[in-house]
Amino acid sequence: MSDVTLDPPAPGAELPRAEASRPGGAAWWWRGLRPLVRRLHFYVGLFVGPFLFVAAFSGLLYTLSPQLDQVVYGHELRVPVAPTAPLDLGAQVRAAQAAVPDGTVTEVRPAPTADATTRVSFDAPGVREDFARTAFVDPYTGDVRGVLDTFGEWLPARAWIDEMHRTLFLGDVGRVYSELAASWLWVLALSGVALWVVRRRRARRVRRTLLPEASAPSGQRLRSWHGAVGLWATVGLLFLSATGLTWSQFAGENVSTLRTALDWSTPEVSQDLATGTPSTPLPVDATSDRVLAAARGAGLSNPVAITPADPGEAWVVSQVKRSWPEKQDSVSVDPATGQVLDVSRFADWPLAAKLAQWGIDAHMGLLFGWVSQVFLAALALGLMCMVAWGYRMWWKRRPTRGGLPGPPGGTQRPGVGAVLVVALVAIAVGLFLPVLGASLLVFLLADGVRQAVSGATVVRAG
Repeated sequence: MSDVTLDPPAPGAELPRAEASRPGGAAWWWRGLRPLVRRLHFYVGLFVGPFLFVAAFSGLLYTLSPQLDQVVYGHELRVPVAPTAPLDLGAQVRAAQAAVPDGTVTEVRPAPTADATTRVSFDAPGVREDFARTAFVDPYTGDVRGVLDTFGEWLPARAWIDEMHRTLFLGDVGRVYSELAASWLWVLALSGVALWVVRRRRARRVRRTLLPEASAPSGQRLRSWHGAVGLWATVGLLFLSATGLTWSQFAGENVSTLRTALDWSTPEVSQDLATGTPSTPLPVDATSDRVLAAARGAGLSNPVAITPADPGEAWVVSQVKRSWPEKQDSVSVDPATGQVLDVSRFADWPLAAKLAQWGIDAHMGLLFGWVSQVFLAALALGLMCMVAWGYRMWWKRRPTRGGLPGPPGGTQRPGVGAVLVVALVAIAVGLFLPVLGASLLVFLLADGVRQAVSGATVVRAG
């Protein structure tokens, strides 16, 4: 969103009289912080842009995945509605166990609607870490309509898109890419808004601040689209950055620690059984109906997920509706007696825990259904376009005799105070967002070296 093609005054040149006579603000902004902000926006956009583009592209695919699942996996997900009542849940579990004979049941999701299948997930040999082998059972006939390897509730296509979005298929190493993109997205958004709005405010062109100039010359038109679209997208980009960081590798751990310290964590039901309760393992097929009936009695409506526990622990039944209004109540149940031992109501969650849940579900396009999907798709397309426009503006600035274009601002030096402020901010932010802090310090060091080399070159030339 920056005005990367605007050349500032040469070092030592006077500011326009109106600007120079204005007390404090404008002169300090121009001479002190603004050159550094311009180059920060430029360098970060140049080097982090590819990661942002990939994250936006995979996020765009992610917004389409609910409809993709229905097309690709319709046979596994849907069944004809029968005039007869569904089979007992235990019978459906036995059918799934016959389809995955070497697996151990880890979760059962009864059919949430009359035309849906029941999902029974297994820990089975040959399944990737964090994945499960899931059998999809017709609740009316007990027929297994398919067996797929799933990641949580995601089917293979969405799991593939999710892995690309989170790790670029590089495992934990690849998670640094997504954290780098999320860490810098809010910095790019705010620095771009600052540069764009201040520049347009000086020109007193409100309309051109808010709307792109479609009829302007090529370079000005690119800058106009980049800035105006970025301005409108700012709130959404800040939201994506904040929510994306909550489950990142390093910053996410700090967020979890902070939430725990402030008692903002998601409540969990206790799985402790009464002292002296036998720890004999109970078969899932013979126990699931009893546990489900107890959860229904406690007020848990569809959709729910039943999680069998180790011997000596209570089973957990949780609502898993992630669209508005959310259903996230949970109960723990003694599998031997069907007694409800503990209850967690979403209405009683701390506000911070609710906001975190809503934020994550909104980030994933689940909270408001197709409205969320359209909003996120527009954000993704806008971010991809801004990255492309930014590279185009950079390329148009290349020297006429060949070579790569340099950063905006030439050799104009930021004020020492501005550099110190940014360095202190980098250290402070780096304690909570380590990937951002480390890369920001690298930028300051590289920019300082470049300024020193440029200054030495000018002295020798003189």
